[in-house]
Amino acid sequence: MWNKQMECQPREDLVQLQLERLQATLNRAYRNVPFYHNRFEQVGVEPSHFRSLEDLSRLPLTSRDDLSMNYPYGLFAVPLRDIVRIHSTTGTDVRPTVSGYTRKDLKVWKELVARCLCGAGVGPEDIIQICFDPGLADWAREFKDGAEAMQASVIPMTVMEIPKQIMVMNDYKTSVLVSTPSYLRQIIREMTRMGINPNALSLKRAVLLGETLSQKTRTFLADSLHINIHTAYGLSEVPGPGIAYECNEHDGLHINEDHFVVEIIDPESGAVLPAEQNGEVVLTTLTAQAYPLVRFRTGDRGSITMESCNCGRVFARLRQGRGRTDSQLVIRGVKIHPRLIEGIISQLVQGKKTSYVGFVRRQEELDLLEIWIEVDEDNFSDEIKVLEQLVHRMRQELEQRLGIPARVRLVESMSMAACREHLGRIVDQRTNG
Repeated sequence: MWNKQMECQPREDLVQLQLERLQATLNRAYRNVPFYHNRFEQVGVEPSHFRSLEDLSRLPLTSRDDLSMNYPYGLFAVPLRDIVRIHSTTGTDVRPTVSGYTRKDLKVWKELVARCLCGAGVGPEDIIQICFDPGLADWAREFKDGAEAMQASVIPMTVMEIPKQIMVMNDYKTSVLVSTPSYLRQIIREMTRMGINPNALSLKRAVLLGETLSQKTRTFLADSLHINIHTAYGLSEVPGPGIAYECNEHDGLHINEDHFVVEIIDPESGAVLPAEQNGEVVLTTLTAQAYPLVRFRTGDRGSITMESCNCGRVFARLRQGRGRTDSQLVIRGVKIHPRLIEGIISQLVQGKKTSYVGFVRRQEELDLLEIWIEVDEDNFSDEIKVLEQLVHRMRQELEQRLGIPARVRLVESMSMAACREHLGRIVDQRTNG
């Protein structure tokens, strides 16, 4: 099993390690990243001024817009020759967020994912099947690497229809499924349709991430498949899924505090909130060489508890909250900003003024994104073939850029009238649970 020595060390030793790593990170960001150097200058501080973790609050917050404005390599802290992997995720506009890894970064992420799996009770004897939508392909790769690091058997992510995923799960004796809650709901629905008894499977547990999991949904998933459910927390911008993980106590997610400092702030004032209070999760990396993030606003809601855990780990725990503090929506684990949708549409209609509204709906346990675009004779051809081609191009571009299925409808002005108050927005019509 995974060595838990770091996770169970005395709290005072962990805090000292965090401070040392924070000082090293701030020095590297100050010296090598002009964006952060300017941030230090703006508030009149230097890395040497930071003598406690609480001093972090002296620095400004970093937003997703900041990441977009520094596209593609403006936030890299090492030369490109030291980067061994580059990946991108959807940003707040048409420019993606680009992040990178050094060889050491890859090693760290592999260890963090192995911790997540170990915390869920996964061991070398397990067979792990990874099922995500294409928009989370990078996370699928991280889990493959982490599972291999702990010598478990891995069935890597492959884009297949749900019935084939179930066939693989049954035939290959899958014992652990790594996925999102919405994907697992689809699997359960399809198993019911196919008449498959969950007791016939070798599945013992699922590790779920990408979406906030309510207790109602957790209970439904666990009871439907007769398995244990564990959750994990990650961000594509960091990049990686190994920020926090759930142990067998199921009482919050242990933050990998030797690699991250997590603050909870008031989303309106930016003030740091005390333990147990709910607010916005803010993240600072401690060991990322290529792509350090300092006080990054995640938009996720949550609170932190410092109470000791019966598992013996000293890491603080994150309790995730529902909803977000920004305009983004999470669809099948992928974060989508309305400005990104608007940018894609604008490119395809060659900058013509276009009104649109998006809807996210849940249909038969499947989250669907549908975009309505207002059609008028000034902006669109009245030829059916031309309009059909436009719809096809928009759907292809949305699916390619977002990594999730999308529908596009061209709607006449009269039909759009009822949606005027929602123009330029994505309306979430999913029910909670």
